[in-house]
Formats: sequence, structure tokens, C-alpha cells
Amino acid sequence: MDHAEVLALFDRQMRREAVPDGPGARVERAGAVVRQSGGPGDWNGVLWSRLDADTADAEIAAQKAHFASLGRSFEWKLYAHDTPAGLGARLAAAGLSAEPPETLMIAATDAVVDAAPDVRLPDGVRLVPVTDGAGVDLMGDVHERVFGTSGRSFRDRLARQLVEEPDTVSAVLATADGVPVCAARMELPPGKEFASLWGGGTLPQWRGRGIYRALVARRARIAARRGYRFLQVDASDDSRPILERLGFRALTTTTPYVYEPDA
Repeated sequence: MDHAEVLALFDRQMRREAVPDGPGARVERAGAVVRQSGGPGDWNGVLWSRLDADTADAEIAAQKAHFASLGRSFEWKLYAHDTPAGLGARLAAAGLSAEPPETLMIAATDAVVDAAPDVRLPDGVRLVPVTDGAGVDLMGDVHERVFGTSGRSFRDRLARQLVEEPDTVSAVLATADGVPVCAARMELPPGKEFASLWGGGTLPQWRGRGIYRALVARRARIAARRGYRFLQVDASDDSRPILERLGFRALTTTTPYVYEPDA
């Protein structure tokens, strides 16, 4: 893969020409930004922008006003190559709070399938597809225990997506003797070449046993059957080494800047 070409393709398909990531959301281009707006359980935020030093502050203020009018907190998803230089400092000055940066990693789907043709799971562990509300609740329980955040909005959104747009998502649990120990999902945006991997949180006592790797491999096989050319992950420092061994490569970094209207 050519680094610059893949990054440009990602920017175009997944940011400038993004599609809603759930049935309750809408994506719209407003001035020099592309944003997604939705209900309380949806992700609300700025996906892409093309700003300069003369327009950035006014555009930031406009997006704050838009989401405040909806009564929504929102995330400005800033990538390292976004302009102008210092956009992160402008977002912070406007009251948005930076969360830990992540690494945008991309792999050719077929390469990941080839790298993990037969991942061996620990004894007693099996992978279970999530197709209904009961499975979603188990996923939410795992995410709450791993990430320490409330999973209510996640549960509501995923449950609705599985009912209304089941072809756009694939979710899976890893269970140990019937007890969920890891959960992950994959977004399958229609008309795009990138499938996005999310979650993969594993309970501490089960880390280092190949479960996360197995979940990546399973989702890669599904993406390959569906015709997705690339896999995309916003990787933490913990998952990055595993992903690199499966053929993922870093393209850039992304930092969420979050705004709470009542903050």
C-alpha cells in the first residue's frame, strides 16, 4: 500500500463522503466541515474539515452553536494532518477537551486473513455472534468493565442498528465457559472500501491469550466475504503491537476533542 494514496482514499471515503453510522444519525456538509448529528445514543461530531487560520475560529464557534442547539455534546475528530497547524490549540481555547490520541491503522483485508488463518483460542473460549438485544447487553457489560464508562447509549444504538440496518454492522463476543470476556464490533459502511473495527476490550485476566487477535481475524474474514478492501482501526497503545503483527500499518494519529454544552 502507498501511504499517501491510502490516507487520501480514507479521507475522501470515510471523512469527506462519510455515511451515517447508525439509523438515527445524519451526515451533512456545513460550510467547510462534514459533521454527523443524531439523537442521544448516536455519535455526534465533526468528521472532516478544511480550514485555514482565517476561518478556523469562526467555524469552531459555528459547530459549537449547532450542537448546542440540539442539546448534544460532540466530538471534533482531529487528525494530525488537518489544517491549519495548531488547530488542536484552537479547539482547546474554544473549550473543547482533548482525550488521549489514537493511531489510525490500516491493513489490506486479505493480508490480515492470510496472517491469521487459524487463531487458536484458549480452552473453553469460543466466539459468539451478537444478533439481538440480549447479546448487546452482554457486550455493554464487557465494555463497562473494561473501559469504565457507561454503556447505555452504546447498547441502545447497537440494538437499533441490528434491527434496522443489520448489514452495516457485525458484532461478536468471546465467552469463557459461557461468561463474556471480550467484545467487539465492525462497522460496514455501504459503498466504501474500508470496514472499521471497534471495541475489542478484554477483561484483564484474559489478556495476552490471543483473544483480541482472534476477534480481529474473525472480523477480517467477514469483511473479505463482503468485499471490503481495507480494515481500519483507531488503535490504542495496547492494541497497536498486536495489529502490527497482523499487517496493520500506522497512517496518522487522531485526537478526539470533546465539548459539553453545559460545561
